[in-house]
Amino acid sequence: MGLSRFCSALIPAVAFFLVVLHSPLMSLGIRSFPNTGGLTVTDSHFRDHFGFAEAPDYRNGVDCPLTLTSSSSSGDSVTSCDPLLVHVAMTLDSEYLRGSMAAVHSVLRHASCPEHIFFHFIAAEFDPESPRVLTRLVRSIFPSLNFKVYIFREDTVINLISSSIRSALENPLNYARNYLGDIIDPCVSRVIYLDSDIVFVDDILKLWGVKMGEGRIIGAPEYCHANFTKYFTDSFWSDPVLTRVFKSRNPCYFNTGVMVMDLEKWREGHFRKKIENWMELQRKNRIYELGSLPPFLLVFGGNVEPIDHRWNQHGLGGDNVAGSCRALHPGPVSLLHWSGKGKPWVRLDEKRPCPLDYLWEPYDLFKGLKGKVQHHQHQEQYLQFA
Repeated sequence: MGLSRFCSALIPAVAFFLVVLHSPLMSLGIRSFPNTGGLTVTDSHFRDHFGFAEAPDYRNGVDCPLTLTSSSSSGDSVTSCDPLLVHVAMTLDSEYLRGSMAAVHSVLRHASCPEHIFFHFIAAEFDPESPRVLTRLVRSIFPSLNFKVYIFREDTVINLISSSIRSALENPLNYARNYLGDIIDPCVSRVIYLDSDIVFVDDILKLWGVKMGEGRIIGAPEYCHANFTKYFTDSFWSDPVLTRVFKSRNPCYFNTGVMVMDLEKWREGHFRKKIENWMELQRKNRIYELGSLPPFLLVFGGNVEPIDHRWNQHGLGGDNVAGSCRALHPGPVSLLHWSGKGKPWVRLDEKRPCPLDYLWEPYDLFKGLKGKVQHHQHQEQYLQFA
């Protein structure tokens, strides 16, 4: 298995460019970059330039399935259509890249079958780091990782986004989760969506094994003690027509940073369009303040497969205004989530960490940039490598 993955570095470069030029996905303008590796001799130099260390090579346990289907007759790499795979989707951008790499590292470190995990990374078309660079960088950090990078055109959603309480919530890439059914290969029927500010401390296969009830499209930890009304404006709650959406449901708050999604049912039910409809209404009549979360609550609130709270110990980023530290929720922990204003890598670098930030630190693969000026001076050089 290791030999076949190593051979991925020998795929002709022409194949890479053919895929890039001929893989638009419908009208969304999404392009994918396959796991093609690069010139191994420069991988270390490339990775060091961006300040990351190479992750340990995590391998399957003895009880894992023995074979995976390769994407070509030569067995160059694993195809995303293999039925044995665990699929994980994450966005990938330069601002949160450090968090994303720590998240991937934590997943692999605790997985009983890490070779059976396939990552689907969605990158913005206009990210300062070219998606080609991001593809090359991920490969240099995780040489054996099964993954694919897709380009998400921001103009797909930019005209649907309204202002939020925090400018960071207006990033078009935050809305890429709405389009996973269109972005990810049609053969993938189920995926775990993860934010970039999480780490696993348990086996992701346990989360993957969650059984979805009939009619359930997504699974997530629910928090029914939360004040659900605060996620929408007074104009929403005073409108008898709009509030009918919850008439036959008992909605609870859930965090969209960790979701198990049935993509097959998502596509069949046209749920992307249902979310867009609420976003269009928001542009005309402001009914919420919190970015990409409320449309999910409107569509799925009260119809979510409840998952144990251990799989999303969220809010560790602290208060959105003051950024104060928070403690863990009562109960066991399988996943830590720094949702909120503060991010652990920022607070650690600034020497003002919250106590729980030290639980994130062991998964950090960042060693430090060789100066931001040098970084920008040599960016074009690395664009040529990618």
